Amino acid sequence: MLDFAIAWDWLTFAARWLHVVTAIAWIGSSFYFIALDLGLTQKPGLPEGVYGEEWQVHGGGFYHLQKYLVAPAEMPEHLTWFKWEAYTTWMSGAFLMALVYYGSADLYLIDRNVLDVPAWGGILISGVSLTIGWIVYDFLCKSPIGKSDTGLMLLLYALLVCMAWGYTHLFSGRATFVHLGAFTATIMSANVFFIIIPNQTKVVAALKAGEKPDPALGKAAKQRSLHNNYLTLPVIFLMLSNHYPLAFATPYNWVIASLVFIMGVLIRHYFNTKHARKGTPNWTWLVTALIMIVIAWLSTAPMMDSVEEAEARPLTPYEQTFASAKGFDAAYDVVVGNCSMCHAREPYFSETMLWPPKGVVLETK
Repeated sequence: MLDFAIAWDWLTFAARWLHVVTAIAWIGSSFYFIALDLGLTQKPGLPEGVYGEEWQVHGGGFYHLQKYLVAPAEMPEHLTWFKWEAYTTWMSGAFLMALVYYGSADLYLIDRNVLDVPAWGGILISGVSLTIGWIVYDFLCKSPIGKSDTGLMLLLYALLVCMAWGYTHLFSGRATFVHLGAFTATIMSANVFFIIIPNQTKVVAALKAGEKPDPALGKAAKQRSLHNNYLTLPVIFLMLSNHYPLAFATPYNWVIASLVFIMGVLIRHYFNTKHARKGTPNWTWLVTALIMIVIAWLSTAPMMDSVEEAEARPLTPYEQTFASAKGFDAAYDVVVGNCSMCHAREPYFSETMLWPPKGVVLETK
C-alpha cells in the first residue's frame, strides 16, 4: 500500500499531466483558428453571407473551410463548440496549484523574508489576487478605453507589469512566476467562460428565433479572443519557469516577466502577420533574441545576500519557532553536511552549478 507522501506525489503528477494535455488542446485549437481566420481569402462567387474561405490539406485529405460573418441562412443541426479545452485547462491548473502551492504553502508559496504571513494568509492572498485581476481586466474592456484595441492592450500590459512587481512583494520567486501565469490564464479562461461562449450562444439563439444578432456581441468576443492569442506564449513561459530558478530566483524576476510578455507579443505578431499574408516581419525574431539576451544577463545579477548578511539578519517569528525546536541543531548538522554544498548562495559541489537548485539556500540558520 502506498504511503501518503507517495500517493500525494502521484496525484500531483497526474494533475500536471492532465493540465499539460488540456493546455495543448486549448492552445492548439486557439492557434489554428487564429491562423485560419487570418488566412481566409475573399473572391467572387462565394455563397451569401460567407466572409471568406480557405482550402487546406492534412492527413491525406482536403478540407474546404468557409466562414460566415454572422451565420448561415439555415442553422446546422450540430455545432462543435470549442470551450471544454479552456475550462479543463483552468480547472486542472487550479487543482494543481492547490496541491503544490496551497498544500505545501510553507515550502513553495510563502517566503517569510518577503512577507511573513501564515499559510492560510498566503492562500487567501493568492485567491483574492486572481479574482480581482479578472474583475479589473473585465472592467477595463467594458469601459470607454476598451473601444481602442491598442490602448487597451497597452493598459493590460501595464496591469501585468504591476502584478509582476506586486507578486514579488507577496510570495517566493517561484510562486511569483506561477501566480503571474495563473493571473493571466484566469483572465484568458474567464474570457472564454464569461464573454466568448455566452456571446456566441446569444448569437445562435437570436438566429434560431429569426432575429438579427447584436453585432457588438461578436465584436466583444473577437477582442477577447485576440487578447488570449497574444497572452498564450507568456503564460507557457511562466508555467515552465518553476523548473528554472535562473528566471525566478533573482531580484529582477519581475523585470524578466515583463520582458517575457513583450517577447510573446512579438512572436505572435510575426505569425499573425504571416498568416494574414501581410508580409514576414523577420525583425521580430531579432528583437526577441535581443530581449532574451537581456533576460539571461538579468538572471546572472546578484540574487542573494552574502552568508554574513544572511547570518546577521534577525530571524522571523516563524524561523525562531523552528530554530528553538528540539533536535534542530542535529538536523542542521545533517543538512550542512549533506545538502548545503549545492544549496548555498555560491554552490561549490559542481563548477557548472551557478545557483542553488530551486533557489533554496540551506547554509545558514
